[in-house]
Amino acid sequence: MKDIIIRAGTEKDLPDVLDMIVELAIFEKEESAVENTIEMLRENGFGEQPVYHLLIAERAGKTLGMAMYYYCHSSWKGKMLYLDDLVVREAYRREGLGTLLIKKLFKVGEQNKVKGIKWEVLDWNTPAVNLYKKIGMRIEDQWWSCKAFGSEYDRVMRFLNEE
Repeated sequence: MKDIIIRAGTEKDLPDVLDMIVELAIFEKEESAVENTIEMLRENGFGEQPVYHLLIAERAGKTLGMAMYYYCHSSWKGKMLYLDDLVVREAYRREGLGTLLIKKLFKVGEQNKVKGIKWEVLDWNTPAVNLYKKIGMRIEDQWWSCKAFGSEYDRVMRFLNEE
């Protein structure tokens, strides 16, 4: 991991961040699901009320990976970090960058006195699952993820607004 720097992301990183979001979506077979734009990323991460933070992995000024995270709260545990996305560009996978990004994320958590960090991983992403198990993460199979986006969101809103 020679010459790798893990640092906080800035607005200047947003084109690379969006590229990595698309790269991840392609990997997850969901390319058409990406609606985010640089403008949205700018407003949501660097506007008046930022809702996410970035860690950037780079070597010689070249962006190799990123972690996008935000603070949340557990009713049982208290303040937490949620890792929304961990992305290492395909050409740099298996070099330990994911581990470096996670290590830095845990340091950020420690500095901000969080009680825990959580994230999701696709069950078929074997390299990621193996990494998370190797570092000691608990992989839960009894919890299901509930989501509503786009037409699902509209359908739920219609249901909830029916009298």
